[in-house]
This record gives sequence, structure tokens and C-alpha cells, in this order.
Amino acid sequence: MNAFQTQPVIMQIIPELGPGGAEQGCIDIAAELVASGAQAIIVSNGGSRVHELERIGAVHINLPVHSKSPLVMWRNIIALRKIIERYNVNIVHARSRAPAWSAYYACKKTSAHYITTCHAPYNISGDAKKFYNSSIAQGERVIAISNYVADYLRKNYNLDNRTIRLIPRGIPMERFHPTAVTPQRMIALAQSWRVPDGANIVMLPGRITRWKGHSVLINALERIHREDLFCVIIGSDQGRKEYRKELDEQIAAKGLEGRVRIVDHCNDMPAAYMLSTVVVCPSTDPEGFGRVPVEAQAMGRPIVASDHGGAQETILRGQTGWLIEPSNPQALAAAIEDALALTPTQRSMLATRAMAHIAANFTKEQMADKTLDVYAELLRGEITPSSGEYPFHSQQKSYAQTGL
Repeated sequence: MNAFQTQPVIMQIIPELGPGGAEQGCIDIAAELVASGAQAIIVSNGGSRVHELERIGAVHINLPVHSKSPLVMWRNIIALRKIIERYNVNIVHARSRAPAWSAYYACKKTSAHYITTCHAPYNISGDAKKFYNSSIAQGERVIAISNYVADYLRKNYNLDNRTIRLIPRGIPMERFHPTAVTPQRMIALAQSWRVPDGANIVMLPGRITRWKGHSVLINALERIHREDLFCVIIGSDQGRKEYRKELDEQIAAKGLEGRVRIVDHCNDMPAAYMLSTVVVCPSTDPEGFGRVPVEAQAMGRPIVASDHGGAQETILRGQTGWLIEPSNPQALAAAIEDALALTPTQRSMLATRAMAHIAANFTKEQMADKTLDVYAELLRGEITPSSGEYPFHSQQKSYAQTGL
């Protein structure tokens, strides 16, 4: 690396650029880097959101970094090293395990720093799996998206606070705010979902995979005897046809066909939240963070979630939502009924607390600022400002603040 280089070059690596919290965070950081005067590169196997990078001025390079094939991973090492050298990359930031292995070895014998983000407490079913997962813990800095994930890293990979940086995910408050949603958007969505007039809507956003707890919700709905209740499950089965079939059969067996609807996708989640009366996240396994509880609170909606994982850190128990025993339909039903029983004044008070809580702790700007601070830690003393502009200048930081 040229010691007098004035433009930091940051390369993020993620398997694909599709829907999901990790992918959104990757794009958000790229946008902030470009706005701050840095060059942002994203390496992925492509996906539906690649076009967004052109709009923000980031560079996308297509490589099969999603592959777990040892041969492909080895080829990726060579390709990534060439990219590092060609673009004079200062920092390589890996966001998933398979590409993390390639990125780790690609950085060897170069001047590029290597960092990672751990998005989940990956399952450890044996020594081989633990070793495979360890790529995410090899960074000079390892970003954990929650205290739950940080504890996982400390327990399983002996990382300490000198290496771990806690950076929760953040959401764009300008998008996830009740005043940002027009009545027309809500009406259009209600019509497309064929929501009955006057219905109280229980909503579960989340891809159709078993651990998201759809079956728990269906069993809970059977226990709630209200004619005005309507449930919308939002998410793609991503090829899990058998599980989707199981859910359809469960809905039919409970006699809930007219009260539960599964929709494959929603392009307007803020409007979806505004339609909901209560949002639920009954995951059977703990999530590393969980965007849905944060988005729901930002929209002022009551949230009911399983009492484990990241939800424990984003929901204020008894103030902005309910945390219930996982895999317990009876507890879920009781919490939903409590949420439905809120008076207009109580709902307004809950909404105010929830919105203030998210604005204070989980915004996109906070996430980006803290991530750029991690980059600055590694670049300290290596970047010389030019024309009075500091690297990552958008936050108007001084040398003393950034350490640059």
C-alpha cells in the first residue's frame, strides 16, 4: 500500500446480494464509504441488489465467493489477491464464513488488513464444523452484531474485547417511520392481500424456514377466539416446498384457511408494519440480531418475540413489547391477546417508547459511524489527508476523534 494514498479502499465480501440483513448492512456501509470519500468495493456472486451499487457509486466484482467447494475457495484466494493488488485495497471485510476463508488467505503477503463480521451464532456440531466456522473469528477486528453473538465468539473462539467490536445493525429511520407511509400505500397493500375490513392483523415477516416459528404461531392462533383476527405471514420458501406444504396443511387442519394468508414477498415493509396490529417473531432458535423487532418498534408497533438471542437486546421487556418462552403457543397466544387488548392511549404510549428506543440505539447512521470507526482504527497513521479532507469525512470527525 502507498503510505501517502489519500483515498481509503475498502473491499467487502459477501456470498450474494439478495434480501437480508447482512446484505443490507453491506450496501449501507458501501454507500457511507462513498459519501465519505473512500472507494467501496463489494465482491459477491451477484444477486438482485447489485444494481443498487451503481447508484451509490460502489464497484461490484462478481466471484463465486458463495461456494463452499475447496477448489473454488482456493481459486477465490488467487482472484481476491489480484483484486487487492490491483485496487490497492486497504481493508478486506468478510461477512460470511466461506468467503472469509478465501479473504483471510488472500490478505496474506499483502498490506491489506483483514476484518470480519459475525452475523450469527453458527451451529457447532463437531470439531470440523467448529474449524470451518472459525474463519469468521480470524479478523484483526471481529464485529459482532449483538452481545449474544459477542458471547458466542468469546466462548467458542477465545476472543476478547481487544478484538471484538459490538456494532448492532441499524435501520434507515427516514424509511421506517409512521409519517413516511401514505394511506394509499397501505390501501394498495391491504387490497393485494385481500385483508378483511376492520381486521386486527397479526403479522409474521420472515422467510419460510422451520426455525422462524410459523408452526408455533399457527398453533397459537387456534387458541385465540376472535372473529376479527387475520394473520399475514410474509416470506419466500426459497425452495422449501415441503415445509410450505406442511404449513398449508396445518392451517387447513386447524380450520384457519380464512384467517391466515401466506404471501411470498412484500416490497413495501413499512406499509406492511403500519397495517399490522401486532408483529410477532416466534423463532424457535435464537437469532443473532433480528431486524423485524427493530423495524416493528421503529414503526410504533407492538412486538412479541421469543425470549432469546438478539431480541432480548432490542426489545424493552414490558415497555415496547413482549418476550415469551420459545416454542410455546400458549404463551404466544396470551401475549398476542395482551397486545390486542391495549387501549388507544396504551398503544400510543408504547409506540412513543418504542420509536424513541430505536432512534436512540439502532439507526443506520449509528451502525455506519461505528463501522467506519473500526476501519479508522486499522488505518491509523497510514492515510494522509488531502486538501483538508479527512478519510470518512462525512461525520465531520477530527483527528482526535478518529485517531487518523
